[in-house]
Amino acid sequence: MKKINLWLYAPLILLPLSAPSGASSLKVSVTQSMPQLEQLYLQLHQAPELSLKEEKTGQVLAKELMQLGFEVTSDVGGYGVVGLFKNGKGPTVMIRTDTDGLPITEQTGKSYASKVTTLDQHNNTVGVMHGCGHDIHMASFIGTAKQLVEAKDSWQGTLMMVAQPAEEVGAGAKAMLKEGLYSQFAKPDHVLGLHVSASVEAGKVAIAPGYALANVDSVDILVKGKGGHGAYPHKTIDPIVLASRLVLALQTINSREISPLKPSVITVGSMHGGSKHNIISNEVKLQLTLRSYDRAVRNQQIAAIKRLSQGIAVSAGLPESLYPVVHVHEQESIPSTYNNPALAVNVQKFIEQELGKAQVEKSDPVMAGEDFGLYGRTDEAVPITIFWLGGVNPAQLKHSKETGQSLPSLHSSQFAPDYPLALATGVRTMTASALGLFNKENTL
Repeated sequence: MKKINLWLYAPLILLPLSAPSGASSLKVSVTQSMPQLEQLYLQLHQAPELSLKEEKTGQVLAKELMQLGFEVTSDVGGYGVVGLFKNGKGPTVMIRTDTDGLPITEQTGKSYASKVTTLDQHNNTVGVMHGCGHDIHMASFIGTAKQLVEAKDSWQGTLMMVAQPAEEVGAGAKAMLKEGLYSQFAKPDHVLGLHVSASVEAGKVAIAPGYALANVDSVDILVKGKGGHGAYPHKTIDPIVLASRLVLALQTINSREISPLKPSVITVGSMHGGSKHNIISNEVKLQLTLRSYDRAVRNQQIAAIKRLSQGIAVSAGLPESLYPVVHVHEQESIPSTYNNPALAVNVQKFIEQELGKAQVEKSDPVMAGEDFGLYGRTDEAVPITIFWLGGVNPAQLKHSKETGQSLPSLHSSQFAPDYPLALATGVRTMTASALGLFNKENTL
């Protein structure tokens, strides 16, 4: 961890506000700040960094927070940044953003498209893109910090801004918590986050009390056999056939072993084996992704995968030394994100007061994963809530609904959110949520 001295940087000059009090005041203030925020967004969009390599991104965010008067520590859990703004006695509200990009070559055709390339873990040259909206998250994060500092006379407590690296590989939240995020800095009373949506209209938000995102596990299965000549299959035990049987058998876990009232997904995303038309190989490699909400379901999935894998090997007559090897990537495992229901209801209320009820939708839980959920799974049991920030241009969404033409999803090379509208909405909703929590607790 590295503490940064504020005197190294020139202070940020904030525009004075003359708007009336209330929600309209926040809207006017955010509108005034948009030129700077859009510039920051474009800067971040054009300079994405892969997970665990977000050094320059962290420096940009640290500088922005320092200019606002935060006590800033960088290099937390990798290239994470923690900023504290102490504003009297009151609750601690933590706002989190993620900072990493993805190994995707951008194909949006936008004038500001990322042209960054880098070497991946296999030494291949890959494009880098903010294909999951983390640039929107970061710009909204800084915009929110500015609004709350400007409005410091209207709230009391500690504002804790956390810029987390390595979300895309499920490592960042774990690393920051391990380095003492709650013990070395502050234990929050509430944790808030947002995530851009590729299906919700820009200008709106969606929120799901309770389960919002899923458990995520990666599993590798090495299916073994006895190879030989393709013309003499009776002298082999073909691992491709065994792997094919296993792929089909895995689907019975969801359909016949897990309650239909418990969501569960088991997807085989990769199957590799063999080298030539007439050679029966010795092994086949499978890669799976598992999704669920309930931890007991997750454990049931893994146990069933191991049992079925071994059973198919036994039925083929393989000795124990050639049983399949099932490897669960425990270090990459991400728990489901559970939005504290009471906190989610309050956040929804604060957002509705700012945007209007028509702009807030109820979101169904999704099977995507987010390590944001870890912030609510420590011994401190801090209540957390993350909400979806609409990112789709309203005209494009209308056209999609009318024609049935699908929209680019998150992680697509063509994902291009309506960033001016999404940014303004992100800052307004997160600022309103934080103000509501500070003042709700201070009036109890």
